[in-house]
Amino acid sequence: MAVRVFLSRSVHHLLSKGKRSHLGRIAAYKYSTVAALEDPIKPTVNVDHTKLFINGQFVDSASGKTFPTLDPRTGEVIAHIAEGDAEDINRAVAAARKAFDEGPWPRMTAYERSKILLRLADLIEKHNDQIATLETWDTGKPYAQAAKIEVPMVVRLLRYYAGWADKIHGMTIPADGPYHVQTLHEPIGVAGQIIPWNFPFLIFSWKIGPALACGNTIVLKTAEQTPLSALYVANLLQEAGLPEGVLNIISGFGATAGASLCSHMDVDKLAFTGSTETGKTILELAAKSNLKSVTLELGGKSPFIVCEDADIDTAVEQAHLALFFNQGQCCCAGSRTYVHEKVYDEFLEKAKARALKRVVGDPFKSGTEQGPQIDSKQFNKIMKYIRSGVDSGATLETGGEQFGKKGYYIKPTVFSNVKDDMLIAQDEIFGPVQSILKFKDLDEVVRRANSSRYGLAAGVFSQNIDTANTLARALRVGTVWINCFDKFDATIPFGGYKMSGQGREKGEYGLRNYLQVKAVVTPLKNPAWL
Repeated sequence: MAVRVFLSRSVHHLLSKGKRSHLGRIAAYKYSTVAALEDPIKPTVNVDHTKLFINGQFVDSASGKTFPTLDPRTGEVIAHIAEGDAEDINRAVAAARKAFDEGPWPRMTAYERSKILLRLADLIEKHNDQIATLETWDTGKPYAQAAKIEVPMVVRLLRYYAGWADKIHGMTIPADGPYHVQTLHEPIGVAGQIIPWNFPFLIFSWKIGPALACGNTIVLKTAEQTPLSALYVANLLQEAGLPEGVLNIISGFGATAGASLCSHMDVDKLAFTGSTETGKTILELAAKSNLKSVTLELGGKSPFIVCEDADIDTAVEQAHLALFFNQGQCCCAGSRTYVHEKVYDEFLEKAKARALKRVVGDPFKSGTEQGPQIDSKQFNKIMKYIRSGVDSGATLETGGEQFGKKGYYIKPTVFSNVKDDMLIAQDEIFGPVQSILKFKDLDEVVRRANSSRYGLAAGVFSQNIDTANTLARALRVGTVWINCFDKFDATIPFGGYKMSGQGREKGEYGLRNYLQVKAVVTPLKNPAWL
């Protein structure tokens, strides 16, 4: 009911500002191709793993508390999960510390660690459908996306880092004088890792893959909204051969379990994916405790730049996917679509038509492109931004309201005539809201694109290689996709400039987060050469 009242106020405001023609354009379209919401499809997997995973065992939380994880399709409870807090973090860190200081993991050969990671990848591949089902049930993302894209990407990444395990080495360095100088690349110790709710299983692999390949031990906290996939995989660790205490998984809340992990004096490293505001808090907690190093992958407001010579049909489709993929819940979403004024009208009409064709519905139903938002909090946040866009004078071309009467579904939303000073062009909405802005020349679009406090990624669409190269070097972001978007690979580093984070994950660069460099200097007596 609150959503309906909210929307009616937005429409009333739109009409009161003399924009009836825009509303008429919206009414002229219908979501005829969008799947009607029916009774939710019942998942074909049981939730058997709901406890904390500490020192190789599933255990209750010290307090005995649990919390519900909810189905975004309905808001109903899937399962009750053990709620970890400071005492459970202490137990997990103690297990990880003992496993690092006394256990076999950092002392076995790198080749043996590699084989264990390969076995874990094989087991995940074997359990692909079960993991994908849990991921869809917990997050609301389409099952096809989880089963055919994300779980296979996890398998690929773990095999990639398994290949790196026995190729991590230092250097021999010439020095001025009779000395033998070498560097050792050593595991950093106990790593605390905190993963988000939008890609919980994929980011799980981004965190554990390089850390384990380097010989570290881990305490990982799941997002409270989406604990199921990580806990399921915990059940596979023993079969893979991972020693006790090497990987511990705690479900719980940021203010309790997360803060305790970040402040813990026996944790040597933190890695976090999530919001910029939480990232600031993590840096502060790390500094106030033992000054542990921190890797952060944070928010974004990525520009998607369509030049006048771009292939418009390709750009429209890629811009659509760049924004609406994963219900718009992507840190690198192309959420500022800058289109050259000469092709703006054509792009807008085609972008609007594509949004109206997007299939919204039960993520377990074949053909669904867009499921629900993660929870009521995110749903309400997105609706608030939609109202802000209307109130600030942007044109609501389509969408802007709840889809169906149950769950957290939002119709794909497109705004035109968006200005840089509007909140929808500045803030990370994290939802299915496309903002389309107009630009005149490259200097202007570079200046406007770089004016954001974020710098995670960007898309550039042009058939002119000089234009593409100019923009790629001028944009202050960690990744630039040229005539494509959201192309991820285990080998490609990912991370941001400015308030989008620090450090890089994936690829060879991801190993650096979990290694210490030690210089060893030894005198030489009567060396034959220097």
